[in-house]
Amino acid sequence: MAERTHGNPFTAVLSGLLDQRNTEPKVAPVSPDVRLDGRTCLVTGANSGLGKGIAIRLAKRGAHVIMACRSGIPEAGEEVRASSGNGDVEMIHVDLSDFDSIAAFCDELRDREIMLDVAVFNAGVVPVTARKNKHGLELMFAVNFLAKFVVLDRLLRDGVIPNAVYGHNSRAEDPPRVIFVSSETHRSSIPIDFGTFGEPIDYGVADGVKYYGLSKLHLTTYFKELSRRLNPGNEEDPDVCVHALCPGAVNSNMAREAPGWLKPILAPVMALFFQSPEKASIPVDYLVCSDEMGAKTGTYMHMMRVKEPSEASMDPDNGALHWSTTEALLNEHGVL
Repeated sequence: MAERTHGNPFTAVLSGLLDQRNTEPKVAPVSPDVRLDGRTCLVTGANSGLGKGIAIRLAKRGAHVIMACRSGIPEAGEEVRASSGNGDVEMIHVDLSDFDSIAAFCDELRDREIMLDVAVFNAGVVPVTARKNKHGLELMFAVNFLAKFVVLDRLLRDGVIPNAVYGHNSRAEDPPRVIFVSSETHRSSIPIDFGTFGEPIDYGVADGVKYYGLSKLHLTTYFKELSRRLNPGNEEDPDVCVHALCPGAVNSNMAREAPGWLKPILAPVMALFFQSPEKASIPVDYLVCSDEMGAKTGTYMHMMRVKEPSEASMDPDNGALHWSTTEALLNEHGVL
C-alpha cells in the first residue's frame, strides 16, 4: 500500500478519516477482568485528551497511576480518580520542553525510590508555527522526541525502570513495559537530515503537519533502537518490552493551536468522525496489559492492528546513527 501524505491539516484530517475504514485484521481488546493492582504506571501528558483517557483506563484496572503533566494540577487528577473509582492516582509536574524541569522530575522519582512497571510516553505538541524552547531547540522536536530520550536515559540509568543494560537491576521474569504514542505521519515524513540535526526549523501553518511527521519519525526510529539496545540479541525474551503505536485520529485538544479560521472546520469534523480519547486508549491498554506484549519487544501498532513501522525507522544502521547524533546534541546542551 502506498504511503499516505500528511502535508497539511486537510490531508491529515482526510487520512484520519480513511484510517477509521480500514478492514485489516485486528487484535482483540484485553478483558476488563485483567487487573493491574500493585503495578505503578507513568503516563505523560495525562491532564487531558488521550493521556487522560489512558490514565483512567489503567486506574480502572487498579494501577497506581502517576500522571506527569505540565498543567491541570490537581483538577485532572481528581477527575481521573472520580472516573476510575481509584484513589491511588497522583500528579507530578513536568514541563517536557525544559531540560531543567525534566531533571527535577526524574530526581523526584529516583529519590522516592519509585519503580515503574509501565511508562506510557504520550505527551506531544503541534504548534501552529515554529517555536523554540528555552534551550533554543524547535519545540516539536524537543517535546515529541528529545524529551523522551532524556527522560528514559535518566529512568533507565537510575533503575526507576528496571533493566540490565543501564540500571543493572533487571527484572527479567516480569519485564517492565515502555510504550510510545507515535503517529502514522512518520511514514510520509521527509527524511531525517543528520547534517542539520537539532537545528531549529522555521515553518508556518501550511508546513506544521509536515514537521509533526518528522518529529514522529524521530520518535519511531528511537523506539526501535531503544528496543534493540535494551534487549541485545534477545528480543524474543526481553528484559524490557518496548512498543509503540499510532492510536489513529483522536478527538483531543492537539488541534488547539490551529488557526482561528480553521478551528470552526476542524472541531465538528473531529467531534463527529474521530475517536474519543476513551476509545483511542484501547490499543495502549492492549500493549500495557496483554500477555503477548509482555513476552516480546519492538512491536508497532496502528490502532488495533499490528504492523511494521516505516523502513527508515526500522533500519539498524540508521537507528545507531540517530542515537549517537542525539547523544552528541544533548551533550552540547550539557544534558547528558
